[in-house]
Amino acid sequence: MISLLPVLAFVFGTLLITAVAMLVMPRRATAIERRLEELAAFDTTGAQEQKPRFQTLVGLFKRLGEKAPRSPKELGALRLRLVQAGYRRDEALTIFFGIRVMFALVLFSVVSTGVFARPNLTFALGGLGFGYVLPGMVLARKAKARAHRIRLSLADMLDLLVVSVEAGLGLDQAIARVGSELAFAYPELSDELRLINLELRAGKARSEALRNLADRTGVEDLSSLVTMLIQTDKFGTSVAQSLRVYSETLRTKRRQRAEEAAAKTGVKMVFPLVFCIFPAIWVVTIGPAAIRFVTVLFPLIENAK
Repeated sequence: MISLLPVLAFVFGTLLITAVAMLVMPRRATAIERRLEELAAFDTTGAQEQKPRFQTLVGLFKRLGEKAPRSPKELGALRLRLVQAGYRRDEALTIFFGIRVMFALVLFSVVSTGVFARPNLTFALGGLGFGYVLPGMVLARKAKARAHRIRLSLADMLDLLVVSVEAGLGLDQAIARVGSELAFAYPELSDELRLINLELRAGKARSEALRNLADRTGVEDLSSLVTMLIQTDKFGTSVAQSLRVYSETLRTKRRQRAEEAAAKTGVKMVFPLVFCIFPAIWVVTIGPAAIRFVTVLFPLIENAK
């Protein structure tokens, strides 16, 4: 089995290079689209979308993703995770599948060819599985980081909402105003608030637009805020008073989270202290005494013998 690994690696590498060459080769439709883009560049409005820096690589990932196998059960959750990470383009799902397939094939080829270690079929299959799972892990981490940034910006958003509503603006106008004001400090939350305004202009109900906001972000505090705003709109209570009460509640939760994180610090510091700091301290404090003990005691033991 091990003797066949170089042959399999050579065959696999040949097929991989052939597939990449066929994918990179421009097609007729691609040439037509490029020509249309060049003609559209002479539009009098001058509005042009910013092209991606790695357009060729993105095109390769898109073509791989179009041919990659997909699980219908996974598509909904994966699309939601991409939206929560900030990727709302229509082809984001296809590009993600292409990245997943590319990572799996690259790791399999690297491990099977024995670049860093002896070729092993088990390690090669393990690298194939790890390369397939790694993009999903990175995506989940990016979604979590984005949700954390949005969570930190909620307090300032609530303060601006309270000021705007108490100044006489309606809830829709207040959301639009706060979204424009937070564009520099908190761009993620500002984009989400602008999407609410676009959905409202398109004719969606306010409750549906707010629920979509909670789904796009995946932040529990924002979901609670959306529920509170929907109930306030349904029962006709004061929006400003509800926002002020929720702002105080949110700040209490943030303080409790900070206290919880501070309480966990002592436990988390045990392992760095034991494995990193204590050995260095022991070498500095006990090392000279141990050396002196060995240089003095061992000669006495040898003389006594």
